[in-house]
Amino acid sequence: MDSAGVDGSGADDSGACCHPGRRGDDGPGPADFRSADDLSVDAPGAERIRLTGGGFAMGDAVGEGYPADGEVPVHPVVLSPFDVDATAVTNAEFAAFVAATGYVTDAQRYGSSAVFGLLVPPEVPQAPLAATPWWSEVPGAYWRAPFGPGSGVDDRHDHPVVHVSAHDAQAYCTWAGRALPTEAQWEYAARGGLEGARFPWGDAPPTGERVNIFRGGFPDTPTEPVGTRPVRTFRPNGYGLFQTVGNVWEWCADRYSARTYARAAAGPPATDPAGPDSGRSRVLRGGSYLCHDSYCRRYRVAARSHNTPATSTGNIGFRTVSPPAPH
Repeated sequence: MDSAGVDGSGADDSGACCHPGRRGDDGPGPADFRSADDLSVDAPGAERIRLTGGGFAMGDAVGEGYPADGEVPVHPVVLSPFDVDATAVTNAEFAAFVAATGYVTDAQRYGSSAVFGLLVPPEVPQAPLAATPWWSEVPGAYWRAPFGPGSGVDDRHDHPVVHVSAHDAQAYCTWAGRALPTEAQWEYAARGGLEGARFPWGDAPPTGERVNIFRGGFPDTPTEPVGTRPVRTFRPNGYGLFQTVGNVWEWCADRYSARTYARAAAGPPATDPAGPDSGRSRVLRGGSYLCHDSYCRRYRVAARSHNTPATSTGNIGFRTVSPPAPH
């Protein structure tokens, strides 16, 4: 699996250490996904939170972001009302989608996916990546076998689904009658009403009682178990959303550019912005269980990352929102 490289904006893919990228086309996902026309379009068990929208200040208000990520300047955004999943999509919810449609994920089609090395069972072949050797490309790893052949999700029904590409997430949304959040919707929801705060709970330092990130010396000496946790492990934010930071990265609908915020700040407040019209990468938000201050402090609500739409790893998932109203 090679790096996602340069996104066309002149900025390197500084998120590659967080989630190694896979080059792939920018078109639709696997061709064997059946139409949703004759299928149920209600994802099972999903709790949704209705948000009123309105204006908010988007971006890094405290200057802690990586310059190449384009988290500044802070700029005003106006959002229409929408609803959002209280949690990331779970293994149980994704399993229902696959059972209904016969969908085959990108990781299955490619035959492998990226797994954090410490999570790979010793008997499973792995190929550490040269640039980020804590990641391994594992043949047979996919959403139902998250650590490679022989692993499973029977005891992880309430964990977020992982090894899903942006293509896969969009296919799920098509089936469920949902959409991926825009980057602006994601940040507004993740903040839980705390405008300008570092985290969904405010500015207090992250603790093991608040967020699932890497504890100990990254990447070889964790002091706590590494990996996903159930989607309702920690207290929700002010809007009732669980784990908008840490646990897993979440795909957004927007194409990525490091210059998005600068362009937005140069004009009047944008209403329901949807990101650039072009670009190879898709935005990722929220950080994951592998975030660590020594190399990836992207578990802040303003933090941005990105990767190619065919990318799948053991720390990327998604949540959904209501689809845009027709014009």
